[in-house]
Amino acid sequence: MSPVIGVLALQGDFQAHARAIEAAGGTATEVRTPEQVAAVDGLILPGGESTTIGKLMARYGIDSAIRDASAAGMPIYGTCAGMILLAREIAHGAERGGQPTLGLMDIAVARNAFGRQVDSFEADIDAPGVTSGGAVRGVFIRAPYVERVGEDVEVLGRYQDRIVLVRQGNLLASAFHPELTGDTRLHRYFLDMVSGANAAENG
Repeated sequence: MSPVIGVLALQGDFQAHARAIEAAGGTATEVRTPEQVAAVDGLILPGGESTTIGKLMARYGIDSAIRDASAAGMPIYGTCAGMILLAREIAHGAERGGQPTLGLMDIAVARNAFGRQVDSFEADIDAPGVTSGGAVRGVFIRAPYVERVGEDVEVLGRYQDRIVLVRQGNLLASAFHPELTGDTRLHRYFLDMVSGANAAENG
């Protein structure tokens, strides 16, 4: 059976992630409750408005469910706003109270680092070891980037010397949106992470 990947469906373009997971060979389901978090094999935190998503997660207790799932080894992938939500630190002195985060990845993230909505763009991201067949295509929309990484964080991809793709154990995060390009290689990479975690759990 293919892994069941939950896509947090509180706000943002979660449907695009669901389509990408299905195209990559997985099974996608929308997640809106703590119980649904616990019922999936892996979880995607999509783009959107990071402050709104963070506050909604806290309101419904989904943030605690995600922290518990991560501690139990569930793979989690955050894109754009999802990367911000996974971070332990918001750079440039932003108040944690204004931007709720899960605090799971040992990274410091700068919000809206590539400009405003009108500055959105597409780019090829070199990510050797993650994707075969050349660079992966990503869409940057009010995108963050990673300013600092902890010693356990692996830098998987950069754009113009800025860190935009990272992994720490069962956690994966990208500053860009691969789900908007038709390139499913990052989603296949995440599915491999989930399959590996399932194999280890059942081993």
